[in-house]
Amino acid sequence: MENQLIKGNVVAGDENKMKPLEGQMSALPDLFQAIPKVELHRHLEGSLRFETLRELARIHGLNLPPTAQLREMVQIGPNEPMTFVNFLSKFSTLRLFYRTPEIISRITQEAIADAAQDNVRYLELRFTPVALSKSQDFPLAEVMDWVIEGAKIGEKKYGVTTRLIASVNRHESLALAAQVAYLAQERISQGIVGLDLAGNEADFHAETFAKLFQSAHEKGLHITVHAGEWGPGDNIYHAIEHLRAERIGHGIRVFESQPALDLAKRSGTAFEVCVTSNYQSGAVSSLSAHPLPKMIEEDLAVTINTDDPSISQITLSDEYRLVHQQMGIGTSELRRRILAAARSAFLDSTENMQLVKRIGQEFDTVLAAHSKV
Repeated sequence: MENQLIKGNVVAGDENKMKPLEGQMSALPDLFQAIPKVELHRHLEGSLRFETLRELARIHGLNLPPTAQLREMVQIGPNEPMTFVNFLSKFSTLRLFYRTPEIISRITQEAIADAAQDNVRYLELRFTPVALSKSQDFPLAEVMDWVIEGAKIGEKKYGVTTRLIASVNRHESLALAAQVAYLAQERISQGIVGLDLAGNEADFHAETFAKLFQSAHEKGLHITVHAGEWGPGDNIYHAIEHLRAERIGHGIRVFESQPALDLAKRSGTAFEVCVTSNYQSGAVSSLSAHPLPKMIEEDLAVTINTDDPSISQITLSDEYRLVHQQMGIGTSELRRRILAAARSAFLDSTENMQLVKRIGQEFDTVLAAHSKV
């Protein structure tokens, strides 16, 4: 498929072609950046700034290729295959850079700074302790503490309410996952609020981790599971029913399984949808094939997220602009999606209510001011 990146965002005009955004909604682009936003699905490892990456390479004497070639190794370009194998390959290079506690704290702070610049008011940043530890064989507990430290500094400095989710991979051992879950439980009071299952859904089923996630949920961690992205819709049912998932990462294959759809509706399970990432990873063949509009029509608790903003070269504002201009999602519906994200945040009920109220009021104020321009 021929495609192009327009201001870092992948857009599609029909089934197989791409077209630019410029000139379509002349007054609106600033609105998407101005509105208050909530991000529930952003990976720390996929948020490393390219400029920081190059700086770290110089400081640590890493023998890396020229800038253009390096960019191809860590970001999705316009002429690459849109497959999950290619998408996941970007992390192989990124993992070379988590070389010191200071770097891990820094990239955490910068991820929060970038969210603040994009008017994200509440951020849940998920990170994979095992991946962060591998570069220098760091102890998992120390890695988690460095991320926590960076998040606390970033939250205070940039004013973004930030919570952390510890992520484990399906293709790694249950013993490793159990260690991460235990350490996360010990750090609930320090801002780790959830446990996530990610990784290669196509080849590794979640059943191995069911009892572990049930136990983690009982011990106070919220649960989110990548499911129905590269694997079948039945994985969504399994994640909700057997892993106690309160939210589903992606979940775009929910319509392949009527039991999953019915259970998601009954339980009010939220979906963390990442449109650009879904296209770039090959989970959907084109933007027009993305089920987001149908998910909204079916009254699912859909939220909009970036996944890996540095790899995809996007912001959350880009995603809202994209779904509005290319998928016909109106501003009132965008407001509902943002409030759905606020309601689904891994906070206690009082904090949820306060976040929903604050976001709703600010959104209305921004929209009213924008409509007068």
